[in-house]
Amino acid sequence: MEEPVLIMPCLDMRNGRVVKGVHFVDIADAGDPVECARAYCAAGADELALLDITATVENRGTLLDVVRRVSEVCTVPFTVGGGISDVKSAELVLRAGANKVSTSSAAFRKPEIIPAMIREFGAAAVTVAIDVDVNKAMPSGYEVYIDGGRTATGCDALEWAKRVDGYGVQVILPTSKAGDGAKTGYDLPVIRTMAEVCKAKTVASGGAGKMEHFLDAVKAGAQILLAASVFHFHMIDIPELKNYLKENGILVKP
Repeated sequence: MEEPVLIMPCLDMRNGRVVKGVHFVDIADAGDPVECARAYCAAGADELALLDITATVENRGTLLDVVRRVSEVCTVPFTVGGGISDVKSAELVLRAGANKVSTSSAAFRKPEIIPAMIREFGAAAVTVAIDVDVNKAMPSGYEVYIDGGRTATGCDALEWAKRVDGYGVQVILPTSKAGDGAKTGYDLPVIRTMAEVCKAKTVASGGAGKMEHFLDAVKAGAQILLAASVFHFHMIDIPELKNYLKENGILVKP
């Protein structure tokens, strides 16, 4: 049976606050992740992502507290990323109420943590995020970056995605540096390439600016559509996006 495409707003956090404030009219505090999560759940989000973009050791306490508070209001599954460096840090976040964890740099540096997390928490709880950028010298044309997109690895993005997929993760989240925040559309070749070779669901992330971009991503093979600013700033509302996709023959959750 065909599975519906999922809409996943992403809250980027720094020091426990949402960095790009969310423009929901009825939110008292646009920087509070709990208020944002509540508003998105009410607006029809299928899942949520919570990314601690400056996850340093001293912020870890804040994040766990935020995760705990978000889990109390969140009515959909939510994934937490940033600072998930081993089984222990994943366990703390899941125990605080997250449904899934997302790991990126740590998984690249120590790939053995991927199967270790899957053994411990089950494949459904582990997402691997892959930051990529164009590099014509790579076989796939894309190179893996780590450390929040700051460090080039010399590794081909598709090769890494295949390896990750081989561990049995159910969701791979590639973000193209070129597209991120630019609102010029998702990086479709990345989505297409990964969706073709990986069993895991591919998340479209980085670059959504209008409704057509979401449709293009689904046509390229994405099964989860992640975006931040277009939802935060009310350029696109989730119910109208779902209607638009439905009108274009895409199965979405009601």
